Order: sequence, then structure tokens, then C-alpha cells
Amino acid sequence: MMLSDIEIAQNAELKPIVEVAAQLGINEDELEYYGKYKAKVTYGLWNRIKDRPDGKLVLVTAITPTPAGEGKTTTTVGLGQGLAKLGKRVCIALREPSLGPSFGVKGGAAGGGYSQVVPMEDINLHFTGDLHAITSAHNLLSALIDNHLHQGNPLNIDPRRVVFRRVVDLNERALRHVIVGLGGKADGVPRESGFDITVASEVMAILCLSANIKELKERLSKIVVGYTYGGTVVTAGDLNAHGSMAALLKDALKPNLVQTLEHVPAFVHGGPFANIAHGCNSLQATKYGLKLADYFITEAGFGADLGAEKFFDIKCRIGNLTPSAVVIVATVRALKMHGGVAKNELTGENLEALSKGIPNLEKHIENMMGFGIPVVVAINRFPTDTEAELELVKEHCVALGVQQVLSEVWAKGGEGGIELAERVLEAVEKPNTFHKLYDASLSPKEKIEKIAKEIYGAKSVAYMAQAEKDLEEIHRLGKDNLLVCMGKTQASISDNPALIGRPEGFELTVREVRLSAGAGFIVPITGSIMTMPGLPKVPAAMKIDVDDDGNITGLF
Repeated sequence: MMLSDIEIAQNAELKPIVEVAAQLGINEDELEYYGKYKAKVTYGLWNRIKDRPDGKLVLVTAITPTPAGEGKTTTTVGLGQGLAKLGKRVCIALREPSLGPSFGVKGGAAGGGYSQVVPMEDINLHFTGDLHAITSAHNLLSALIDNHLHQGNPLNIDPRRVVFRRVVDLNERALRHVIVGLGGKADGVPRESGFDITVASEVMAILCLSANIKELKERLSKIVVGYTYGGTVVTAGDLNAHGSMAALLKDALKPNLVQTLEHVPAFVHGGPFANIAHGCNSLQATKYGLKLADYFITEAGFGADLGAEKFFDIKCRIGNLTPSAVVIVATVRALKMHGGVAKNELTGENLEALSKGIPNLEKHIENMMGFGIPVVVAINRFPTDTEAELELVKEHCVALGVQQVLSEVWAKGGEGGIELAERVLEAVEKPNTFHKLYDASLSPKEKIEKIAKEIYGAKSVAYMAQAEKDLEEIHRLGKDNLLVCMGKTQASISDNPALIGRPEGFELTVREVRLSAGAGFIVPITGSIMTMPGLPKVPAAMKIDVDDDGNITGLF
């Protein structure tokens, strides 16, 4: 009988985290323990290693996601385990799972099969409390805003122009639009507001992009919370909130160290949701990993049009990083869905549908090659894939001049990732002309349109009235030079989730543009994307349980 992911994880023999850390040369006094198998690394470790040369940075991304699954996190783990099998000093880094999708649509996010990070239940639930700390710091600022209004409003904040919403790390559509301050004078000033999911919080982005506590406080102080009656911007610094927020985040800023099923060191820290956030693990974790390992493997959220573009244009720019290679994960199943096949009809050979879906992969390959980085395509193999289907994908990859490798890391762990590891080792030694897509000095519209046309394949960009108004305000505040973090559906390269495959000639619609001055970017909200997801008809939470001995079931 085939074991589930959680059964595989629960049957695994874990090494004490001090032994895993020792593989990277981390001393025991450079760890802060969260039980036997989890730890944070200290700032003292960074002071010891900061002058070392960086290892090779490899990004794992994917085709446009489908309900059939692609396996980006699983491939990241499996590639790390494959490199370890070859005797390489390797470290991986993943994003922390969010309780929203874990209890909503996916039941966890720690890899799968024999390529997982463990302890799987801890990672998928409270872990070391980072997301709770981010939620608390964010809502502390919200509380200070409403208290300021209640206590006489000395900054003259216009309650109608408070733009900073609250957050919670759950999918809860009923909280998208709320009214606060009801009940009378003692209960505050009534105003319209709402909740986003925690991972969409600017505080999450700030935590992930800050190099140290000093920078964390500086970025927090720049958060725009609203405007005065006279139109002057009001920041978290104006409310003197940044110090207390940083105090709540001081431990969350330290990267979390765990292990894979094969005991490869793994940082899991921050950053999910590349559709409404920048979707990368923390810069801190990446910096530590590059100094500690010869090969550092990380991932970015959703398809390459979202996570990879943001990794290159935001994270690599801010962190002064140069990736050595990029791996694009695809499955035959998902490509057939992009060719119009229903999820329940994927088991049989269908070369016609596969041919129609392959352009999605080709667009992502073209995009990644456009950044000047060597590309490897990893086909995450399923038992239902036929030889003819696999050969067809290979032919298309060869025609584009990229390596294609069959990956069996789900079923075989590191052993199933050895060939992928070998191709990646070859790729990182190839010529590399890495460059960003756009110059930060371009206007916001020029940056948006460059992403829309070159990465998504849009014909044009339409700006709704609110978006035009937002861009005028951003210009007035002198923030035109900020980077761009697109809010866009993950289900399509376009802004319309119904357009599968490789959409062309479409118009991208920007509804509004949010200012995240502390994070250092603006967020154009496109199509129907929302920053607070809802739950499906049958949430994953309805299948999750715990027995009398504390053993969890129902996580994938």
C-alpha cells in the first residue's frame, strides 16, 4: 500500500538538529532550539561567516500551476538530496507554509513523498511562530492607528483614508470588508476597513527583505498607514510604532533550520504567495545558505511568470544576488490540462492535448532564458506518463536548446534526483549573463507594461480609474522609482484564470495600485485577484484531526 506524505514523514528517523547543523559547520552555540528537531540560527553565526564567498545559487520554479500538480517544493527538496548523494555540500531553502491554504485547499506545503522537509506537522502548523509574530506586529500597528483616532487624532488622520488593513493567517472571505469602531464613543471611531491574509502583509515582505534589525526598523517606519485631511502621508514612523513592531519580530527575523527526510539542511523561513506577495523565502535564509554551502537551492512561489520574475527583479536586486541556474518543473499531467483535458481524464495517453499544452512550458523557458540564466527542465514523472508523451516534451525542450531531465524524487528521494543534480551541476558552470527585466528608474507604468508584455505576453495594459488615481498619488509622493510586485492570478500567465496554455494578444487590467513603501515596491492588483482568499466547499480543515496521543492525521 502506498503511504501518504504524512505517513512517510511520521515514519522517518530524524537527526537532532545540532547534527544537521554540523554538516554546514554551524556550532551548537549558534543555534536557538525549538525542541529537538528545529532551531533558529543566531546573528552571531552571520558575523562569523559573512565574509565567505557565496556558493552557487539555483532557483526552482515551475510552469503555470494546475489542479494536477507540478511539484516545485518536492523538486527543490529532491534536487538538494540528489546533490548530497553526489557528495556536494548543499543547503536548501523553502518558504514557510501559511495556515490559510493548509487548512483551506492544500493541507500542507512541505514537499511530498520521499522529498519532504521534516518535522512535517510542525512546519505546516505553528512551526516557530514566525507567521504569528508577523500577524501580531501588523495588527499592533492597526490597533495604534485606531487608538490614535480615538485619542484626539493629533496627526489629523482622515479616517476615510486609512489604507492599512488588518490581517489574519486564515482564508476568511467574511473579513474582506468590515466596519470597525461600532458601539459608541468608547469603542473608537467608526470607519470601513478589512482584512488581508497575513502573507499579503507588507510586514511579511519587510521581514523577508530585511538584512538585520536596523534595516527592519527602517523599513517598518516607512509603512504608509493613511493620509491626513490635507493629503499628507502618515507612516508607521509618525505613530512611533516601528520599535514595538520590531520587538515582536526580532526572533522571527532569524532563519529556521530543519532537515529533509535524508537529513539535508533546510532553511524554512517566510515568504509564500507569489500571486499577491513577492513569494520568496527570506533574504536572511538565502544569505546564510549561500555562505554555508557550495550549492544553495531555493524556490519561488507559483509559476515562473510570478515567483521567478519577482525573485529576479525584487529579491536579487535588493539582496545583490546572482543566480547560477534555474530549474523549471513541469508534469505531463499539468501540460495536458493546459491542452484542455479535464483533471479526471489525465491517465490515458493524449499526445494532441499535450502538444496544445506544451506552449505554456515553452513560454516559461523563453522567459527564464531572457534573464540570461542557464535553464534545466525537470519533468516530475508520474506512473501514468507514457514514453511517447515524455519524448514529445523532450523534443520541444531540445528544440529550444535546454536540458530536460526526468525527475523521480517523489518516489525515490535523492536517488530519483541524481540525474537532475548532474544536469544542474553542468548548468551552473555555463555562461551566465544574468540581468533584471527592468530598470528601477522607469516610470511605474513602464515597469508594469514591461512585465505584462514581455513576461505575460499581453498586447496592452488597461488602467481602471482607481489605478490611475493611485499612480498619481504614488508620483506625488515621489515613489515612482519603487519596484513592482504584481498581484495576479496564478492559474494563468494572463490575468484571467480561464485562459490556460499560452495566452496571447490579451489586455491586462490593473484595478488598483497599492503602495508598500517599507517593502520597497508597489503592488498593481490585476484582474479579479484578491488579497484575502476564501475557503473551498470542502476545506482541508474538515479532514485534519489529532488523536489522543497527539498524532495528527489529514495533512497531506
